[in-house]
Amino acid sequence: MKLTEERLLQIIREEILHHEQYTTESAVASLIIEGIYDPGILKCVFMAGGPGSGKSYTAGAIFGGNAIEGATQQAGTSLGLRVINSDPAFEMYLNKVGVSPGDLASLPEEEFKALTEPADSPRGKASKMKKTAQRAAEGGRLGLIIDGTGDDVTKISTKKQAVEDLGYDTMMVFVNTTLEMAQERNLKRDRKLPADLVEEIWTNVQANMEEFQSMFGSNFVVIDNTEYEWSESEIEAAGAAVAFVESPIQNPVGRQWVQDAITAKGADMEDPWVQKKVAKALG
Repeated sequence: MKLTEERLLQIIREEILHHEQYTTESAVASLIIEGIYDPGILKCVFMAGGPGSGKSYTAGAIFGGNAIEGATQQAGTSLGLRVINSDPAFEMYLNKVGVSPGDLASLPEEEFKALTEPADSPRGKASKMKKTAQRAAEGGRLGLIIDGTGDDVTKISTKKQAVEDLGYDTMMVFVNTTLEMAQERNLKRDRKLPADLVEEIWTNVQANMEEFQSMFGSNFVVIDNTEYEWSESEIEAAGAAVAFVESPIQNPVGRQWVQDAITAKGADMEDPWVQKKVAKALG
């Protein structure tokens, strides 16, 4: 049967409308689950290592981006992880009370404790800001890098359990240096610590390494950062950390959270586009 011009125009219009509807539906679906499939979602990496070990440098080298962007906001990496670090805020509060971070190492012990121990001290206020930033990130299950020293096993264990209860997969990157290098780098930092405190923390962190390895199992890697030029083993460890962040979510609580979040936002789980995104996040 020969197509009339009118019928041909009708077919073209129908095809255009169908294409527009498909494009609109895809765009709506994309908006509906925007954020749920951000890179690094429901992945939490603990950084451990003493002062001067270069944790911030290592986090940036592995996960991309700046480890610290400012005192009042937490930095993000190119792999989608939010860096939770109280040091920038600590330095900001020190400056507000007229203390240069570089003078910490030379302060009398009582004055040093006054700046670091009470809840209303610069360190106490910075810790509170860190907790607030972490809670905000956890609300959206954003990927996290929790930057700490690792001198307190109980504290790490408690934090690890808390984020896993929220659905996160967890990993530790243990950044190691010799004590001599840690002391040398401490002297070059803007915020210097007393040498005896550096040694005390370094010693405690070293003593905890085996327990951390047991705690995180296969999701534990060591980066020897005595030299910034990494060997093959450091490069492999860094690759394992990236693979962890990019891998599908393993935690059953996290997997269920993703599915519930998609459903709550009204996405059609039968839609091939949505199914593809689910497969990418959940495997």
